[in-house]
Amino acid sequence: MQKLNTVLVTAYAKAPQGTAMYEIYKHAGIVLEIDEKTHKIVDAEFTFITELAQNFFKRMLINFDFTSDINILIKRIEDHYMAPSSGAVVVALKSAQKRYLEKITK
Repeated sequence: MQKLNTVLVTAYAKAPQGTAMYEIYKHAGIVLEIDEKTHKIVDAEFTFITELAQNFFKRMLINFDFTSDINILIKRIEDHYMAPSSGAVVVALKSAQKRYLEKITK
């Protein structure tokens, strides 16, 4: 069996009502693949409707050290993502980091 060097971390937050995300998924979901040695995000997926939004967020997150200050990444999202679901994305991201940090410190 192949040795894996990455882990998947998932988290969710309630999507804002009245958005397409809410109508389809009800939640903003995030799935992050993180390198266990460097703690860098190597891949990311969100419950966005469009491929453009998926790719945009992937580019924003790839190579971010998930053990570093999450506020750096949140600021980047706030500066570059102007949509009703931005708050839900931030909540999901914080939850994912909390889950990851709890796991690696055990």
